[in-house]
Amino acid sequence: METKFRRNTQNMDVKKVLFIIGIIFVAFNLRPAITSVGPLISSITADLGISNAAAGFITTLPLLSFAVFSLLAPKLGHRFGYERMVFIGLLTLIMGIVIRFISLTVTLFVGTALVGIGIAISNVLLPGIIKGNYPQKVGLMTAVYTTCMSVFSAIGTGLSIPLAKGLGLGWEKTLLCWALLALLAAVIWLPQIRKPAKLDDPKTSALQGASIWRSKIAWQVTIFMGLQSFLFYSMITWLPEILNGRGLSISTAGWMVSVMQLTGLPMTFLTPVFATRFQNQRGIVGMIGCLYTAGLLGVLLGSNIPMLTVSVMLMGAGQAASISLALTLLGLRAGNAQQSAALSGMSQSVGYLLAAAGPVLIGILIDVTASVNVPLLLFIAIIIVMVTAGLGAGRNQTVFNENRAHD
Repeated sequence: METKFRRNTQNMDVKKVLFIIGIIFVAFNLRPAITSVGPLISSITADLGISNAAAGFITTLPLLSFAVFSLLAPKLGHRFGYERMVFIGLLTLIMGIVIRFISLTVTLFVGTALVGIGIAISNVLLPGIIKGNYPQKVGLMTAVYTTCMSVFSAIGTGLSIPLAKGLGLGWEKTLLCWALLALLAAVIWLPQIRKPAKLDDPKTSALQGASIWRSKIAWQVTIFMGLQSFLFYSMITWLPEILNGRGLSISTAGWMVSVMQLTGLPMTFLTPVFATRFQNQRGIVGMIGCLYTAGLLGVLLGSNIPMLTVSVMLMGAGQAASISLALTLLGLRAGNAQQSAALSGMSQSVGYLLAAAGPVLIGILIDVTASVNVPLLLFIAIIIVMVTAGLGAGRNQTVFNENRAHD
């Protein structure tokens, strides 16, 4: 009897380890298939003969896919099982990467759309899976997967030119390489698809279906998520141009984007861990606002490399903390896995619509005003609104118990 119990315990431990490894490898695939495209845009446009405007749409298309499928993913997850849908998302991602390998304009866009759909499914369902499997460790598990996601986001950008030009793979094979990582993740995730779909309490499910878009705190989480996405994608796109306008060379300004992302990695991990240790997260929201604003004011007023570097690092810390907190709130503000997936779908759908509009709006502002200061002032205004929403989202409440919970 004791031997059988020990064997069962060991099997459970192995399953837990495989599950965590699976989460990590899924997270590895949530960004590089997209971030690897940016450095290769010039090669893609030259090879396919497309305009810069069409090339810019390559980076916007996945965000639009995120917005649309973020609404569908919770329903599909509830119907077929969250773990199974993540597996299907990985297969869709692989299919998109392979189709994109075919060097035609139409396959480039179709493949890119499928890449966005595949990533969107995992983006939305992972918070629900974590909430369902580790309800008491939402912060730690969120910290692990957001850090993995951020690291490979940067790796995706950094490896593109060395692979394409250093190893002579060209843009097609460089982008195809990420199919290997997605395939590995799908193989590791395979044991999870045996899990049946988990249905929540019928009363909770019915309440969720009727109320998620009428929940005040759900909208506060959504606004916080959306505005941090707007800031992230706008800065990734336009920060080099803004810093160039502040006197830096364009190559130095480009490196600053990498500095911003790398500086944020400790905050990416630590923010979710600390968020779950406090009764509410308002203090963290205030810290994010201070870091972001100090960094932006430093860029607005700075005129030398040391000051601009410190300012960019402050922005990186604020940026990393905001995305990690936003993803953590998807678990903390929900009572169960299904509520977390529904809140994730709502907030990420709206969030990625804002993210898709951000780079375009900032580009228009720079063209119209011929000034890089106007976008910086707009970013500060957006941070004020984001922090206001975050203070509401940081309350110790859940989306369907707003009138009963308290700080």
